[in-house]
Amino acid sequence: MVPATGLAITALLVPRASASAEPQPTIAEAKAKLKKLNDQAGKVVDEYNLANVRWKEAKKRHDQLNAAYNRQYETVEALRGNLVTMAVSSYQFGGLTGPGLFLAEDPRVLLSGISTVTQLSTGQAEALRTFDSATRTLREQRDKAKDALAATDTARDKLARQKTKTQRLIDEQTKLLRRLGAFRAGDPNSTGKPYTGPASGNARLVLQFAYAQIGKPYQWGGEGPGSYDCSGLSQAAWRAAGVTIPRTTYEQWSWGATRRVPLNLAELRPGDLLFSKGLGHMGIYAGEGNMVHAPQTGDVVKEVALDDYWWGRLLGAVRP
Repeated sequence: MVPATGLAITALLVPRASASAEPQPTIAEAKAKLKKLNDQAGKVVDEYNLANVRWKEAKKRHDQLNAAYNRQYETVEALRGNLVTMAVSSYQFGGLTGPGLFLAEDPRVLLSGISTVTQLSTGQAEALRTFDSATRTLREQRDKAKDALAATDTARDKLARQKTKTQRLIDEQTKLLRRLGAFRAGDPNSTGKPYTGPASGNARLVLQFAYAQIGKPYQWGGEGPGSYDCSGLSQAAWRAAGVTIPRTTYEQWSWGATRRVPLNLAELRPGDLLFSKGLGHMGIYAGEGNMVHAPQTGDVVKEVALDDYWWGRLLGAVRP
């Protein structure tokens, strides 16, 4: 028998690994955590996509206004040059002589000085009014461009925050999947498999495209061709059939407000968009009780049966 003092010493010397090590989750616990992460990531990814769409729209608007500003500036400069030429070649206005008057930056100053001169022809007066109008338009366009740029910067900041938040969730998902031995990297060059379902017309083109993507990896923000997220796949598939739908799950659901169809197998048609509760995920109905979708991090584009699990998750359907 070991003396009590010996037991105490032994207890002090033996490393207490079980107390300091991070407890490993059971398979059931890990799967439950993964489901929660998938739901969270689905919503955050769509928020990221929405912020990205808005940033692109704001950037496009800014570029359009900036181009208009530049065109207007060229017009004003051409008008200014014409007026200077007229002043030098044709007129002398007492104390207001030569081109200096026409070089005034403020058209109101220009018009105020010119208003005292009676020798102006109707054509020259009209040119001056055009000069004034063009300059004011130029300033308005410039101010709008500045506002658009400010909106772009705000959208960019939101996008950066969403990207960081999303990446943290994705990293946690990936770590957990690898621990479970369930991470599927996918193949960006996968040629998928043929679609043999009952779809016809545009819907058949949609599903032929979607099935050709099977095996490609899920990637948040992915729009193809090597990877997709759920709404990126549906948008690309319908685009392949010549139909433009919005980018994100939220936008697609909102866009489909007047295109909703009953959520039952008797009413669904191939090509219909299926949306999960909370709008964190969506897929494309393939017919015969199946759906094709890009699931979540660590998985690939695939076909699944609409079993009890999926019917319990679905919110509604939209027919593009």
